[in-house]
Amino acid sequence: MLTHRTANISLLVMLAAVWLGHNLWPVLPWWVILFPVILYLAALVWGAVNIQSNFYIPALCAARTNEKVIAITFDDGPLLKHTPEILDILQQEQASAAFFCIGNRIGGNEALLRRIDAEGHVIGNHSFSHHFWFDMLGSGKMLAELKQMDDVVESVTAKRPRLFRPPYGVTNPDLAKAITKGGYTPIGWNIRSLDTVAKDKDQLLERIKKGIKPGAVLLLHDSMEVTVQALPLLLQHLKKEGYRIERIDKLLNIPAYA
Repeated sequence: MLTHRTANISLLVMLAAVWLGHNLWPVLPWWVILFPVILYLAALVWGAVNIQSNFYIPALCAARTNEKVIAITFDDGPLLKHTPEILDILQQEQASAAFFCIGNRIGGNEALLRRIDAEGHVIGNHSFSHHFWFDMLGSGKMLAELKQMDDVVESVTAKRPRLFRPPYGVTNPDLAKAITKGGYTPIGWNIRSLDTVAKDKDQLLERIKKGIKPGAVLLLHDSMEVTVQALPLLLQHLKKEGYRIERIDKLLNIPAYA
């Protein structure tokens, strides 16, 4: 498996091979010298944006099972515009989900966060700010953000999240250190709905349906109107296909709170 560690080792091996080749053949093509570095940088980028790769840190992205069971997760709430509608739909269909919340969106929405908890859904950590440059922070500042988010959730629900989903799903060495030091369980997905760019509910549903399989973890956002439109149809489709919707902590057999 390609990880940050094995990529570092591979780079050293390739550089050693280039050095040896240069000694044997003093005039090497420029691309031979640059190739190991380019390949290494490509691996770093691929690992950062592909949470399922487990490149920097192992993330739980699905369950290994043949049973028809699936977990549904929502990122970026809580928001007054769409989160209540999604909760209404889940309640009507008697389905549980996980909400990976942004800490700075909880202020003023405390009642909504309490409703998420009271109706049996999991509250996860999605950072405090979800800032565009979050991935550029040092590990200490990242961990401070995660703990700040925990503090807000605990002050409202008396529960401290243990499950963490990185903003944008991006990982790097500093975030890996913060996750490990904070004792978090990193959570990914294996169905990326792309509901943030979907043109309509039918397009969204078709994309999701293609990825449905036993043990899947679905990524949605409770910030999107199209998600509200598609959710009832999705839940009905899953039940028709014989799938059971399970809370992610139960699906993966992990504790949701510290």
